[in-house]
Amino acid sequence: MFRLTRFLEELVRPTPPRRRDPPGPVVIWNLVRRCNLNCIHCYSLSSDVDFPGELSTEQVFRVMDDLRTFGVPVLIFSGGEPLLRPDIFAISRRAKQLGFYLGLSSNGTLIDEPMADRIAEVGYDYVGVSLDGVGPVHDRFRRQAGAFERSLDGIRLLRARGMKVGIRFTLTERNAESLASLLDLLEAEHIDKFYLSHLVYSGRGWRYRTADAAHATTRAAMDLLIERAWRHVCSGRASEFVTGNNDADGVYLLRWVERRFPEKAAHVRAHLEAWGGNASGTNVANIDNLGNVHPDTFWWHYSLGNVKERPFSEIWRDLSDPILAGLRRSPRAISGRCGGCPEFAICNGNTRIRALRTYGDPFAEDPGCYLSDAELGIVAEPAHAVA
Repeated sequence: MFRLTRFLEELVRPTPPRRRDPPGPVVIWNLVRRCNLNCIHCYSLSSDVDFPGELSTEQVFRVMDDLRTFGVPVLIFSGGEPLLRPDIFAISRRAKQLGFYLGLSSNGTLIDEPMADRIAEVGYDYVGVSLDGVGPVHDRFRRQAGAFERSLDGIRLLRARGMKVGIRFTLTERNAESLASLLDLLEAEHIDKFYLSHLVYSGRGWRYRTADAAHATTRAAMDLLIERAWRHVCSGRASEFVTGNNDADGVYLLRWVERRFPEKAAHVRAHLEAWGGNASGTNVANIDNLGNVHPDTFWWHYSLGNVKERPFSEIWRDLSDPILAGLRRSPRAISGRCGGCPEFAICNGNTRIRALRTYGDPFAEDPGCYLSDAELGIVAEPAHAVA
């Protein structure tokens, strides 16, 4: 995750750079695959049916004990729709007792007054609700009429209970024009956080890769997001803007800083390099509904091991797996355009699953990088003279 607001704040309240060194990875845990919606870009291919083989409550508790002992600081419960899991609140209360920072990722449509009360009672540190646009745009993505209004009602109910709530928005060519309206909605509803996710070619997202935001669209979206986030920083508004799944965002922000505040570019660069870019397989992990462990949430086709058979702590330390070893290598051995990029220290080769799905090689260049060779400082090989 690229914390855009945090880097912009360095322009007004500078702090010493500090490298990311968490005691364990952030774990996104898809506790259940069932979902009441059928979204066109769903990476987990969820539907409104029960999926066999999911972990029992006791199995979940044992895994959480291992995660906490291993030093995992953050758990984010996702799905499917995690609120469809009957024991979600028992699991969540146990997670809070163990001391995790606890997030909940929901589509929001099931959050009525009683559900909002139960969510508030647990005391999640953050609830993210996915919106793909305003009104009919969102409903088309979610393939259910009225989904937007129910999700927005859910956000309002949580905000009324004093909970930290955010909007999660996946950018594609089909909904890019909705970004400005969603940012306006964030301001009007006093929503705490905005998360822009770039499309990843996984699950149903692979079928819709042709609707991925073209580079010009991505750049326009990032321009809008940066300017809006900067406006909030300058006004002292306590909101947070973040992006995900395209670590080239860090380099793009640096170019913005170089144009606007050249005297502060070196300081921001130091912070970006300390952040270090893509963290799949290092500071980010995923457990799916069946207990399979993945480098992140978009690697469901590739399992590092299963927590029913081995503890997560053992799986995560086992570098005999070539994918995990390659992701942990520093610097990563990435071929093509990424391998020769002078800004590699900022993005760390970007999102590996896009490279794998596009080229069949998890360590090829990421086709999602939207900066030009000139912007990145990539020098073309000189042409050989013809005798």
